Amino acid sequence: MGAITPVNHLYDLIAGRITDPAKRLIDADDGRSFSCADLIVLTGRMAGALRAMGIGAGDRVLVQAEKSPEVIFLYLACLRAGAVFLPLNPAYTPVELAHFVADARPALMICGEAQGVAMRALAQALGGRVETLGTGGEGSFMAAVWQAAPAFANVPRGPDDLAAILYTSGTTGRSKGAMMSHGNLASNALALCDLWRFTRDDVLIHALPVFHTHGLFVATNVVLLSGAAMLFHARFDPAGVLAAMARATVLMGVPTFYTRLVDHPGLTREAALPMRLFISGSAPLLAATHAAFRQKTGHAILERYGMTETNMITSNPYAGDRVAGTVGLPLPGVSLRIADPDSGAPLPPGATGVIEITGPNVFKGYWNMPEKTAAEFRPDGWFITGDLARIDSRGYVEIVGRAKDLIITGGLNVYPKEIEAAIDALPGILESAVFGVPHPDFGEAVIAVAVLDAAAGLTGDERAMIASLARQLAKFKLPKRIVFVAQLPRNAMGKVQKNALRQSCKDLHVA
Repeated sequence: MGAITPVNHLYDLIAGRITDPAKRLIDADDGRSFSCADLIVLTGRMAGALRAMGIGAGDRVLVQAEKSPEVIFLYLACLRAGAVFLPLNPAYTPVELAHFVADARPALMICGEAQGVAMRALAQALGGRVETLGTGGEGSFMAAVWQAAPAFANVPRGPDDLAAILYTSGTTGRSKGAMMSHGNLASNALALCDLWRFTRDDVLIHALPVFHTHGLFVATNVVLLSGAAMLFHARFDPAGVLAAMARATVLMGVPTFYTRLVDHPGLTREAALPMRLFISGSAPLLAATHAAFRQKTGHAILERYGMTETNMITSNPYAGDRVAGTVGLPLPGVSLRIADPDSGAPLPPGATGVIEITGPNVFKGYWNMPEKTAAEFRPDGWFITGDLARIDSRGYVEIVGRAKDLIITGGLNVYPKEIEAAIDALPGILESAVFGVPHPDFGEAVIAVAVLDAAAGLTGDERAMIASLARQLAKFKLPKRIVFVAQLPRNAMGKVQKNALRQSCKDLHVA
């Protein structure tokens, strides 16, 4: 293709790097295949369908659909139409979904048939149009797409214009929407293309979800901007990923991927021979997993660190020591410092403090939350991540804790406050505390400790309580175990001592 004069910042950057329209872009595990030319045509049709539905610049398009190539094309079509892409986990319950719809006020909601009834009820109450999208390209939205013309004049969007909103929970209150611009996403993906040495000869095994920054922006944008291809798996399956290695060069995953691969008898040096790179993120990778994977394959997993609000921040080097237990060095263009959590004063090398960053990857703030946005930035413009870390003598960042009390299970974020609120609302519960404990497969397991209201005269029924919570919480948020105690341990200031609870539950059997 010839040179493209950028009109729509991120999409035109992607389209301008297509040198061979016939080149394979996506091979899906359902047998379907899509070329770069298909990307141009399908996103044009989708953008036209969005326009015909009344979607214009700045409108939010909420998508709660199962993973499919069409979701990737829909993300790109939203860019072309000037809309704001808002992906949600298909596991969210109607109770959870109501918050996102009320907060974002999307003009269009696209969902799978399973979510259709709940979505239409919300649309009737709060406004917005609902269309459906299935995993095989079926549904009312795609029916409209095939009626639209393939050519579409992209809506002008600059680097600072909003491209997406990704919701990320906080330790207090409900989820908040991180606003990502075209420039945020483009700058981060371009840096990763160079850092991880992606070329058009690479083939990525894409087994991550596409409602999360890891699978949607890191994996997808790097492939699109490098001219690479992807083997698109609807979900992670160790046997399927091992079979795909024969045709691939890179795998991006969460630690759970690697613990399950290590446990699979098919993981050998011969199986991993075609691969050049294994990347892990979204949660800490155990040093034992790092060592076991290297022993079985000869590959050192490259661990990196990022956040919804920033995309990637640091990475272990491609050429050089990949140090287990660290997340490497700041990305080119990203400035990182360790600061005192309270004062923001920079700390000396080797000291433990909160990670603060600046760079073109840092988000534009939280949707409809100016006070929260202001609280997360220092007066000099540095973003406060809330993660505690130290930097070693070589500049490698080692994360030592999470100031925001976040639990990461299977690469997905769980915030205790939301689970505690749901438990406390159950009949007969006086109060609760939720925290994470180490888990060999998921990285962390969600554990709850609850205090029964003595006046209610009830006995704790763990299974019944978990079943009740399942009606309002996504499965990955559900406690693996609930322990009943007479009272929660507190310090002199009345704060619950979760470290003491973790210690008391360290020998708890968690399946």
